[in-house]
Amino acid sequence: MVNPIVSRSLEEIQFWSRIMKEHALFLSLGFTHEQTQLISEAHQFIYHFERIEEKLTRFDVNSDIRQVQAFNNEVYQAAVGIWNYKRKVLGLTLRCEIQSNNYPLLVDHISREAAYFANRLKELHAGKLAPEPDSIIQENVFFLKIMADHAKFIGHLLDPSERKLVNQAREFSHDFDQLVFQAIDLDSMRPQSETSPILNQFLEQNRVSVASLRDFKKTARELIEACRIKSNIHPLLADHTFREAERFLEIIDLFDSHLSKTTSN
Repeated sequence: MVNPIVSRSLEEIQFWSRIMKEHALFLSLGFTHEQTQLISEAHQFIYHFERIEEKLTRFDVNSDIRQVQAFNNEVYQAAVGIWNYKRKVLGLTLRCEIQSNNYPLLVDHISREAAYFANRLKELHAGKLAPEPDSIIQENVFFLKIMADHAKFIGHLLDPSERKLVNQAREFSHDFDQLVFQAIDLDSMRPQSETSPILNQFLEQNRVSVASLRDFKKTARELIEACRIKSNIHPLLADHTFREAERFLEIIDLFDSHLSKTTSN
């Protein structure tokens, strides 16, 4: 019988290790040529997460849970390490000790994702799989903010002459900012029951909005790859943000399935 902790751990590591590797690449591309130490550190993290991806291929859903937990701990250390690196870069930027093409909000954004990844590994290591009502709301707050940030980054990295796409990105930014505030309000109300219809409505509203943004990102990615729009968006970055929207939709489905099972029981 497949241990759900094993399968979920491997799935989380597969998704987020690639994300962390790409974060290191994007940071390295944003530094100026004289920032050699920071670039070197970024390359070390690229190498580190590539090794993690290689090691991941040695595991499957039937792997021994103790070996997977040991691997979880190794990856957790890597996630904490890249979080520390990102926060260091953010501190240097905010203190004006370095100037680069990495927006402070972008560095903060990717450090939040590293913290999320590390926390997921910590929860799985402790055997926590099923979400609680308050964690459903808080995780949505996290991802809604991620989606709002993506819209802002897209709007700033598109060429100003791409007026229609820039306006669409701004509209998505505004819409997701409002969803973040709405989620924070709901979090303070904290429905006492997992079967609260408010939670189902909350997830459905988010699903519709994220699917719309996901489709916008998919179109942008295809246009960038075909060189049909003007921007400073790396094709890999376009695909990166698209995958994260897909991920959020998968998580919404997991939460929705959990709530449905709770209701039926």
